[in-house]
Amino acid sequence: MNCASSTARRSDVDYMRRALELAAEAQANAEVPVGAVLVHGGTIIAVGSNCPISSHDPTAHAEVVAMRAAGQALGNYRLNDTTLYVTLEPCIMCAAAIVHARVRRLVFGAWDQRAGAAGSIIDVFALPSLNHRVDVFGGVLSAECAAQLERFFDARRVGGAI
Repeated sequence: MNCASSTARRSDVDYMRRALELAAEAQANAEVPVGAVLVHGGTIIAVGSNCPISSHDPTAHAEVVAMRAAGQALGNYRLNDTTLYVTLEPCIMCAAAIVHARVRRLVFGAWDQRAGAAGSIIDVFALPSLNHRVDVFGGVLSAECAAQLERFFDARRVGGAI
């Protein structure tokens, strides 16, 4: 292992910890706890938390919220040379949006065996006809990310909200 990969890994963990904080904010608002952080040039340029329930918007997943804010911050819908950190493997909708936004790199925490589109049920990022490739890396702080979601859904099941 060289110093560069060690530094990158530390940064990935730091950004994922911020995404976990955003997921906790979503949970505090009775949303599924997913958070996203979008980084450009080593600087966080946008963040997002799941908010489809409160916003009455089925597309308001954390990734989409962060990419919308990043587009505004950069003045461009193409998010070239950015890295998106998200606590849960993106769904098909979010994966397609990530590709179309030209995000360079995706780092996610927990795998989503029911709806994940980075390899769990399908790998959108490997579809040969797409004209942009995203470097995808899953499993960063996966135990913490998965535990946060499990606690949320366990509490909802006990409370009868699901």
